[in-house]
Amino acid sequence: MDWTEVLISVDTKDIELAESIAHMVVPYGIYIEDYSNLEDEALEIAHIDLIDEDLLKKDRTKAIIHIYISPEENPAEATAFLEERFKSENIEYTIGTTLCKNEDWENNWKAYFKPMNIGNKLLIKPVWYDDIDTDRVVLNIEPGLAFGSGTHQTTRLCLETLENYITDGCEVLDVGCGSGILSVASLLLGADSAIGVDIDKLAVKTAKDNGTLNNYSEPELTFKEGNLTDKIDGKFDVVVANIVADIIIKLSSDIQKYMKPDGYFITSGIIDMREDEILNAFNENNFEVIDRHEDGGWLCFVCKIKKG
Repeated sequence: MDWTEVLISVDTKDIELAESIAHMVVPYGIYIEDYSNLEDEALEIAHIDLIDEDLLKKDRTKAIIHIYISPEENPAEATAFLEERFKSENIEYTIGTTLCKNEDWENNWKAYFKPMNIGNKLLIKPVWYDDIDTDRVVLNIEPGLAFGSGTHQTTRLCLETLENYITDGCEVLDVGCGSGILSVASLLLGADSAIGVDIDKLAVKTAKDNGTLNNYSEPELTFKEGNLTDKIDGKFDVVVANIVADIIIKLSSDIQKYMKPDGYFITSGIIDMREDEILNAFNENNFEVIDRHEDGGWLCFVCKIKKG
């Protein structure tokens, strides 16, 4: 079945906010064409100063966001949402759609997904790359069509934060697990067990496959299909949720029943413009924020249950 590619052109000055809005529509299947700093990036990333003439002719004032919508989703709803949000933020844009084959999406993803160091301990390695000589802990991943490859700021923020809060033998709950990257990383960082849950059947399959790639399976690593915590029992040392602000607000009202008294609630997927709403929800639900990280307008919080 054909996928729909949505192409959005915006001024380069608006790209960060426009990308954040695009991630509200679909948190995976997005890549950005932005040639405004082409020469500097060519030197920094590829260590070359000889650039193809066709690239040099690209419009430096515009950036293009590519979004891929699965056959099961309605592209009209996605474009309507994007137009509404862009107008509310006074972002000038053009938007269009085209059909593309599933393999086109997969090849585009692979072209933009390279091995990367995360924090002080992890290295994320796509399965199509050969083994890498490194002192870091290697997390092998096949993103498939599920969110969570390590490339997006929210995933990186969670991975870097987990590094500081995972302790040997702890138990982890990953709500909205997507590709399973946070669950697998938790085990690699020393957790005794991890349970991931996602409402998307495809995400659960991808997560299980990524567990196998890293030599983890049940009961050490478990993935379930469910809506937030409706299929979850027990209490955990760390609960991590890399989703969106509205769901985190909802989740914060009853997530404590799944946390040990000294457990941590790590949340990301939050755009900075929603920070006050998130903090109010934490406060209303008896959480105190003990750590905060930010990257490219995205936020990650670490909370504990208030004492007394």
